[in-house]
Amino acid sequence: MPSHAPPSRTTIEERQLTLLRALLAEVAPANPFYRDRLREAQVDATIPSLEAFTDRMPFTTKAELSEDQAACPPFGTNLTYPLEHYTRCHQTSGTTRAPLRWLDTPESWGVLIDDWRKVYAAAGVTAADRVYFAFSFGPFIGFWMAFEAAAAMGCLCLPGGGLSSAARLASILDTRATVL
Repeated sequence: MPSHAPPSRTTIEERQLTLLRALLAEVAPANPFYRDRLREAQVDATIPSLEAFTDRMPFTTKAELSEDQAACPPFGTNLTYPLEHYTRCHQTSGTTRAPLRWLDTPESWGVLIDDWRKVYAAAGVTAADRVYFAFSFGPFIGFWMAFEAAAAMGCLCLPGGGLSSAARLASILDTRATVL
């Protein structure tokens, strides 16, 4: 039986650099928020290494993104595609400042769902589970991803937002939820 050795660090870094170059080739010319920043930092699809990327990539703060959205409402200039390519709008909680809106394409949403599926798999969640969502969804992205990833895995998804604590507890017991 052949053994499946994990990829070497070099192989992983080569793959990361390939994906990073493809991302930069798409984002750098099209995204107004990053276009000048990347050009000034000499970061583009010809970046020679991950180390060069790390050394050159300008750091972006949430404050900068929030300021951009305030200056160019409602979504700011951090968009790589025309608005009609985006299918979802979510936002941060707004704990420290005005909520930051975030748009996703079907492709970017799929990647986020795949990431959540990995979280569930690491936690041992399977399609046999009944996942109880005790929160109201609203515009916060994390809850939507958690719900849709569980559904994509084949789990029975049980919504409980808007219920009182006693009603939630009764619902969890009645439905025999296995994951909260």
